[in-house]
Amino acid sequence: MLLPIPNDISTFKPSTSPPKLRPEMNDNTKITFIKEDPWRIFRIMAEFVDSFEVLSQVGPAVTVFGSARMLPSNPNYQAAVELAKGLAKHNLAIITGGGPGIMEAANKGASLAKGKSVGLNIELPHEQKGNRFANIPMHFHYFFSRKVCFVKYSIGFVFMPGGFGTLDEFYEVLTLVQTRRIPQFPLICFGTKFWNGLFKWMKSRMEEENAFISPGDLDLVTITDDPKQAINIILDYERRIGPPEIVPKAFA
Repeated sequence: MLLPIPNDISTFKPSTSPPKLRPEMNDNTKITFIKEDPWRIFRIMAEFVDSFEVLSQVGPAVTVFGSARMLPSNPNYQAAVELAKGLAKHNLAIITGGGPGIMEAANKGASLAKGKSVGLNIELPHEQKGNRFANIPMHFHYFFSRKVCFVKYSIGFVFMPGGFGTLDEFYEVLTLVQTRRIPQFPLICFGTKFWNGLFKWMKSRMEEENAFISPGDLDLVTITDDPKQAINIILDYERRIGPPEIVPKAFA
């Protein structure tokens, strides 16, 4: 049974009694009303409202992606610290997934520079727990709402070495830029040894052999091993173009 959604959500008060179960339901298939879709919609809405309200106040930001398993002894960890520190010194907020590894490193760099260090943490059974360097921590239940927030308030993206999550985020942002749903923000893959094999495969299989992508699509991404180069690319974009004057199509 679905309850009508009121025009004014602020006055909506959920019923404290569970809905009547359909006759065909037995004890093994009972589902409490709190888990049904109408309630889930309000949870999704609340996640977006809370995050939009906070993140709209941080100003221009750069999102740094990368592995939660990256150890502090890894050179990429220190590179992420330096990268984030350099960007934060130029008043750019740093957004990460809020967890350990590369996310911790980037949040640490922003914090050391006394900048805005945003951590969009998510509830996961393994690996993910909030790091102590995010001075603007937020918590998410849904991956999709968290991913919207990574992109909506950023003017540049850095992809450090990582796993499935990093690749997921890389291809999502690259697709948005390639399809012009968001502006052509700087997309930087850090670590030539890590990324070169993937780009060679995309060039040969996706572009040349099958024409699944167009010539020039891969030029949307810069691969580098130099934190200063990554910083300069993003700062140059901010000087020339700055944040979009209108809401990108992906969020309109």
